[in-house]
Amino acid sequence: MRRALKVVAPGLHTTVQDLGRYGYQAAGVPVSGALDAECFRLANRLVGNPDNTAALEILYQGPTLEVAADRVLVGLAGGDAEIERLGDRRRVLGGWRSVELRRGDRFRIGRLGTAACCYLAVAGGIAVEPCLGSASTFVRGGFGGFAGRALREGDLLPLAEDAEAMAELRLKSPPDPGLDRIIRIVLGPQQDHFTEGAIETLLGAEFAVSKSADRMGLRLDGPRLQHRDGYNIVSDGIATGAIQVPGSGQPILLLADHQTTGGYPKIATVVSADLPVVGRRRPGDRIRFRAVEVAEAEQLRRDSEAALAALTAAMSAAAAAEEIDHDLLHQLNLISGVVAGDE
Repeated sequence: MRRALKVVAPGLHTTVQDLGRYGYQAAGVPVSGALDAECFRLANRLVGNPDNTAALEILYQGPTLEVAADRVLVGLAGGDAEIERLGDRRRVLGGWRSVELRRGDRFRIGRLGTAACCYLAVAGGIAVEPCLGSASTFVRGGFGGFAGRALREGDLLPLAEDAEAMAELRLKSPPDPGLDRIIRIVLGPQQDHFTEGAIETLLGAEFAVSKSADRMGLRLDGPRLQHRDGYNIVSDGIATGAIQVPGSGQPILLLADHQTTGGYPKIATVVSADLPVVGRRRPGDRIRFRAVEVAEAEQLRRDSEAALAALTAAMSAAAAAEEIDHDLLHQLNLISGVVAGDE
């Protein structure tokens, strides 16, 4: 019998992702991939996988899964999400760690708290067939990942062959989610299509993520950004993180599943180091922007890679003492008797 995870409850929107499908935008195929590549990579590193190994992206509310294998090692990274083992051995095991589970174990990932997404990796990876060289799911196109869609109740998610046993690991100091961080941008490529006042507004005002937010992009509520001479341009290529402004004057920050070309001018582009932070934002979250030059953006990326390496180096074995079942402990009578104070 093939190793698998059975989907007992799928969560709000759980898909298979990797780091993206590159090389096909000229044919109209989006890159897709993890919204938060930093947490995606950390989840894989917690179980000893290469960074680009297929894993589950979980949005807002996580799934309940059952282990259909002799054992699996799963790792969770992102937000406040925690692994909760269900059944007779019910225990909240926490997040930012890896956990070994056995056949028949059921576990769930609850609410994610302040972040929009988290990632569940399995040692050895999720064994889906690559589509155009990637395991990423593009739901709008119906391809990639597991059957080209989000998980459903009853799905059997195939796992790679059993990996060599390794210790459970914990990340004792998770990265700052940066939910209050000012987002760094490089102006352009079409900032000349906007008035000086629009640039000043972009850099000085506060915007809010609207309810129209998904893997394609975030519509931002806030002051209107004024175009200089109309809002139509000849369609050109779009990079992840581009901020395009349609005729409404309300900016749209484009994310992993963005269209490959667009005919609205793009006032700025989020630096790559801040894309994971943007991917964590939820409807209602506030966003402010600061402009940087290309050289600073490149240094920010180098700094973020160094920080990720430091987090990986700081991973340590999860101590058994950290898994004490406090609920059970509080139910037990640990006092064998009493004595008088003067005895």
